[in-house]
Amino acid sequence: MSTTMAETFVLVLGIYAGLGSLFAIAFAWVGAGRVDEAAKQGTWGFRLLIMPGAAALWPYLAWRWMRGAQPPEESNAHRHAAEERS
Repeated sequence: MSTTMAETFVLVLGIYAGLGSLFAIAFAWVGAGRVDEAAKQGTWGFRLLIMPGAAALWPYLAWRWMRGAQPPEESNAHRHAAEERS
């Protein structure tokens, strides 16, 4: 690998991490509650705990936040059996 390629890779990785860190702060305090209702009652500890993951996965979480997507509903044999009983 040439030096230029390595420097470019490190630069791109740094930009990704910087944008992710900025996004993670906003997402932890505002966006998580909009993407998942249960996160609205999250404590300070919970918000600090999700920040590294939000920084790493920021493009996907930004897309979900912009869409206002709620968590998907689980679909499996146990849930279908429970729905049939009620």
